Amino acid sequence: VNPFLSLLHSISSGLSDKELSDLKFLCRDKIRKRKLEAVQSGRELFSILMEQREIASDNLEFLRKLLQHISRDDLVAQLVQFEEEEPHASDDQPDVHEKPCAVICDSIGREWKKLMRELEMPEVKLERIETAHPFSLYERVVQSLREWQRWKGKDAKVADLIKALRACNLNLVADMAEE
Repeated sequence: VNPFLSLLHSISSGLSDKELSDLKFLCRDKIRKRKLEAVQSGRELFSILMEQREIASDNLEFLRKLLQHISRDDLVAQLVQFEEEEPHASDDQPDVHEKPCAVICDSIGREWKKLMRELEMPEVKLERIETAHPFSLYERVVQSLREWQRWKGKDAKVADLIKALRACNLNLVADMAEE
């Protein structure tokens, strides 16, 4: 059983109807009204938040804020315990901290979208990243590479990144990544 999904299930089970209603209210700026009205459980709410990349096993800040706002310190403590345990990178995902990714993040600049399109990332994901980080080009590159890694799983290979860099005529960056 996935430890993150187990955590969300546990949190969901501990929510009263009023607390769920409060959480739904706090998510109004993240989820469309019609979708929120259909939510009947914490599990359903968390599923939507995961789909929209508001929460993930390595991104619990929004969930922590929600639980703090409804004064559920016991559930916040569960979150903290989850975070303090072993890293939660699943076996099918590459190491986010790989050196070639750092080189690319430092060097790619405004060509990040061109690279991601070469890697066949869906346009909607690129737009979501751009909207989430309107003032930080570096953060867009970091998040797009992470998203590509999540999206491809085991198939996310450094060799594919280097091939895509060369296809975008970013040979200097490709050479640095190879080193």
